[in-house]
Amino acid sequence: MRNVKAIFKKQFKGTIQNPETMIQFAIFPALAWLMGFLVVTDFYGIPYDIAAMMAANMPNMVTMQATIFAGMALIPVVTSVIAGDVERKSIRFLTMAGVSPMSYLIGVGGVILLAGFASSVAFSFIGGFEGRDFWIFTAAMMSGVAASTVLGAIFGVMTSNQQSASALSMPAAIVLGFGPMMAQMNENIARYLHPIYTQQLNVVAEYLERGYSGTPLWQAFAIMWANVAVICLLFALVYHKKGLTG
Repeated sequence: MRNVKAIFKKQFKGTIQNPETMIQFAIFPALAWLMGFLVVTDFYGIPYDIAAMMAANMPNMVTMQATIFAGMALIPVVTSVIAGDVERKSIRFLTMAGVSPMSYLIGVGGVILLAGFASSVAFSFIGGFEGRDFWIFTAAMMSGVAASTVLGAIFGVMTSNQQSASALSMPAAIVLGFGPMMAQMNENIARYLHPIYTQQLNVVAEYLERGYSGTPLWQAFAIMWANVAVICLLFALVYHKKGLTG
């Protein structure tokens, strides 16, 4: 527990001092809010009927930005953080000091989860979710944040330096971020992406907006946390394969 606290404090200090990292947690909620603001204020002479239709679909716009945030934005951020520790040999030093893979992951990932929680709450407010729905959507967002955090950590451990980190993580981030948006327009894509956590985030949002979805709410959360469990297992395996377990 002491190791986790020390890593968390170190990462927290490094994160708040890095504006490039912090902006990732603010820009996507800001974009979702801006899209809603433009619709409500009827900018650029948008006809009333079109503006009304867009306003009615505002939760979908928020969900789109939330999915891109949870899937695409976080993975490169975490990958870069972990890759930096790999490049500086910090992970090797921590291993020699007896820090376990999970202690390291919880310490670093805890900071990302904390910042991700603030963004998730912002998305829930912007989407107009209230009461029970507010917390359900926030929980779904945090499930996606948790999965992307660990997945980003896997890519980070696999890389040898920060320069190669983005090239390795970005393809997966693009698929996870934009795939669910494409799935809304193509049933075949939706079928293939069904086991993926970002697609289930859309399922939860659809349930909250319409009161029903093709997948029960409990099953959507089960799939997302099954994703988290599998990705955590992969992290431990990759961490061990890279010779970082002592």
